[in-house]
Amino acid sequence: MSSEMWDERYSASELVWSSTPNQQVAEFASTLSPGSALDFGGGEGRNALWLAEQGWDATVLDFSQVGLDRAQQLAGSRLTPAQQARFHTLRADAASDSVSPKTFDLVIVAYLQLAADERRSAMRTAASAVREDGYLFVIAHDSANLLAGYGGPQDPTVLYTAADLADDVSDSGLHVIRADAVERTVDVQGVDRTAIDALLIARRPPVV
Repeated sequence: MSSEMWDERYSASELVWSSTPNQQVAEFASTLSPGSALDFGGGEGRNALWLAEQGWDATVLDFSQVGLDRAQQLAGSRLTPAQQARFHTLRADAASDSVSPKTFDLVIVAYLQLAADERRSAMRTAASAVREDGYLFVIAHDSANLLAGYGGPQDPTVLYTAADLADDVSDSGLHVIRADAVERTVDVQGVDRTAIDALLIARRPPVV
């Protein structure tokens, strides 16, 4: 989908995504000391907003200006002045634009569902933004979810596995800590359904 299509989608409703952070993102970030974070392809900034509330200097990157404007509106109504000072937006295309290398302590890529070539480019860019002793955290709809899970995109070309992610960042200098499929419970009108996600956690080794 183009930035114009996402602009239209974000303009069509109050919030496309939840205002709360992804549960896996929140659980992992809570184990770290606050630093600088990049919500890569983060749309309306739900993860970056939460990170700013937790003391992080948080930037949301997306190619939709409407999505970023929504993130700024949410920051203005939700964050304290001190938290707003730590919250930033950056308009860029995750699949094609570069970012400053080795800049962030934590780079989050949450449900960025792209075809293989665009995904590889995006993941390598995201990995390049991780500074020494920093982490890359990726969560996405797994390929297995199409037949064995609930919800998510129904186009197999934008689904992938943790192994695909590990291969994407294999030459990035990051050390893969975890790469596997994880299950997520989805409440559908009072009935629990299971979704399958791909999870990658990688770290750039500290300078010795």
